[in-house]
Amino acid sequence: MAGKHKIIGNSERRVDAWGKVTGRAKFAEDYNLGHQLWGSVLRSKHPHAKILSIDTSQAMKLPGVEAVLTAKDIPGSKTFGIVLKNQQILAEDRVRYLGDGVALVAATSKEIAAQALSLIKIDYEPLPVVSDPEEAMKPGAPILHDEKNEFIHHKVHKGDVAKGFAEADFTIERKFKTQFIEHSYIEPECVLAEPGEQGGVEIIGSVQNLFSSRRSVADALNIPLNRVQIVQSTLGGSFGGKDEVMTSMCCRAALLATRTGKPVKMVNTREESMLESYKRHPYVLYYRWGAKKEGTITAMEIRCIADGGAYASMSPFVTWRSVVQATGPYYCENVKTDVYAAYTNNNYTGAMRGFGSPQVNFAIESMMDELAEEVGVSPLEIRLKNGFETGAVTATGQRLTHTVSLKEVLTKAAQAIEFDKKWNMYRAAGDGEKKRGVGLACSYRGVSLGAEGADAAETIVSVQTDGSVIVSSGVTDMGQGAQTQMAQITAEVLGISMDRIQFLNTNTSRVADSGPTVASRGTIMGGSAAKNAAEKVRATLLDVGAEMTGVDVSDLDLEDNYLVSAKTHERMASFSELTAACFNKGRPMTGLGWHKSPPTSWHEEEGHGEAYFTFVYGANAAEVEVDTETGKTDVIDFASVHDVGKAINRGMVVGQMCGGVAMGLGYGLLEEFEIEDAIPKQLNFDEYLIPTSMDVPRIKTIIVENEDPAGPFGAKSVGEPTDELAAPAIVNAIFNATGKRIYEIPANLERVLLGHKLSRQGKRGSEQKTSIDAMVIDSCKIRGGKV
Repeated sequence: MAGKHKIIGNSERRVDAWGKVTGRAKFAEDYNLGHQLWGSVLRSKHPHAKILSIDTSQAMKLPGVEAVLTAKDIPGSKTFGIVLKNQQILAEDRVRYLGDGVALVAATSKEIAAQALSLIKIDYEPLPVVSDPEEAMKPGAPILHDEKNEFIHHKVHKGDVAKGFAEADFTIERKFKTQFIEHSYIEPECVLAEPGEQGGVEIIGSVQNLFSSRRSVADALNIPLNRVQIVQSTLGGSFGGKDEVMTSMCCRAALLATRTGKPVKMVNTREESMLESYKRHPYVLYYRWGAKKEGTITAMEIRCIADGGAYASMSPFVTWRSVVQATGPYYCENVKTDVYAAYTNNNYTGAMRGFGSPQVNFAIESMMDELAEEVGVSPLEIRLKNGFETGAVTATGQRLTHTVSLKEVLTKAAQAIEFDKKWNMYRAAGDGEKKRGVGLACSYRGVSLGAEGADAAETIVSVQTDGSVIVSSGVTDMGQGAQTQMAQITAEVLGISMDRIQFLNTNTSRVADSGPTVASRGTIMGGSAAKNAAEKVRATLLDVGAEMTGVDVSDLDLEDNYLVSAKTHERMASFSELTAACFNKGRPMTGLGWHKSPPTSWHEEEGHGEAYFTFVYGANAAEVEVDTETGKTDVIDFASVHDVGKAINRGMVVGQMCGGVAMGLGYGLLEEFEIEDAIPKQLNFDEYLIPTSMDVPRIKTIIVENEDPAGPFGAKSVGEPTDELAAPAIVNAIFNATGKRIYEIPANLERVLLGHKLSRQGKRGSEQKTSIDAMVIDSCKIRGGKV
């Protein structure tokens, strides 16, 4: 392994590519059994109501119906939840949002199941609805759980905020809002559950976090974990969205399968998926900063309220990341941050790519541009002045001892689109129908789970007697390429080509619980475990190689599918000959790799600690063209720069960067899952707009590599950081073009047009915000922007 890498850093073909391009890959809906039943869910008719009675008698009489279940038929726990166990598998006495399931049917066909659902009679008593999280936190609001709707309050306190504001020459105070976002994965949810041969249940489906789903299924059936086997099918996308919604589907299918003694398949239509599934949290963000005339920040006071929807889901963890990163990668000695989550009757909210960062980054990076405007310097200059360097101490009191590359990525992003030159040129441009602008945004992001909880993963490397290799991991691949990254790491350690490796999808009965596949931890956790496993096998192979050749083990290496001399690279035996010898000597060729993250800490009451064991840094620069007559904004150029530690597969890193920009563009300009009075307004993609290839600009991708000892071969993460910066970069570019500061996303046609009209009246920055307030324009009620 000494010297330059042979596999690491190459754009190797994905291990799942052949199956996907030939159509042989089996997605969840491709799995069928000849005698399977079809499961369907009857969902609530009200966003909030008491269930007075449920009559299933007519549904049970329908020919072809084999089971009708309600909450009273669940033998074990009727609720589940990773943090707070309050989400209903089936609503028993109360529904809290329109996606709540109330009854299940198993029938011999989809059509019969649908007919049976229509025969179930439910008597509801509608209850008052609350759909605004700030209203939900006020006295007198309808209570959804326990004694109050506020169920999360995280805080970070550093220094003396009052002192910091007293020292400031001026303050900037703004309110920002973000929206609900649909994950928009191509494949709707699907599972096939079958009674196990020795009892229990076996499930295959489009499941992201198999181990948490397994725990919930076992609890619902009141059976041990070893009686529940969940196998991941090839996933048609997730972006964080196939967690709790899949857990509820797994529980429901398992209940029907064990009741009927037959396999049961459940598939959501797109409308069912969008109605029931959780969304990205909308935030209301109040930011108040104090600063000196030269641009240093003396105080930050931040208050954020997240709409948690009907159930807790991942809100405790999402909002915790928000509180840690709410001040951005900037120096400030005096900080007071409070982040809340409140229950409403809206769709519950949970994990989505970015996980609490996109919301706060929109506010942070908008504030930085406003600070630059107030001080009279460029957005790049204000960031370089205040940005972290190696050795910086964060708002949580953590000293950053790794390579802090914030200024490196910022500078490279700015250079890639000639930011300073264009920013000045566009700012000075006169009126016109189409105006251009450029914008910047940067961030730092904690890697993996951090102090959220235990962070460990297992990967198994098993070398076969013919020299082929099987790899499996508790870290799942949802299309992001985790399997390929782990395969490349394995191949590098064993000195073999990628075509020798077969990667198995995750099976909860064949690999250890490795926690959730979230937080961009696939490479740094699963990859570290793969390296650990492969190194164990490598040591065995080299020991046997020494016995075969009589050469000291320290003078041997594995390279290009051969056992070679470490000094001369002379080939001494093929990898296949070596593995055959190993087998004949009765030596183990399976390595179990287990990786536990470096230590982290968090003091909830004090609001400080070593939140993450390392961080990544990124910057985006956008150039836009705004049609001032229609409000339409086109992104015409873009630079995405990210320090990934070490790019294991450069092609896939570029793919993540481009995909993240596309998603971030949708977040900034187009997407909004609209909910009015707790009723979703879009249930398919004919109305919910996502970017198409025509919307995505030229993207310059720049990979920065400052290797980090915390990751395999120095690698860190890239999946989520690429999605959290495009929106603020685009919004800042709109300001450069029009003088319009957008305080609520998406920056749709109406919001851009409104701002342009105000800017033509000579109002920029804080003047414009005052005008909007004076006009009593509640931007959260501005809808549309659709053409």
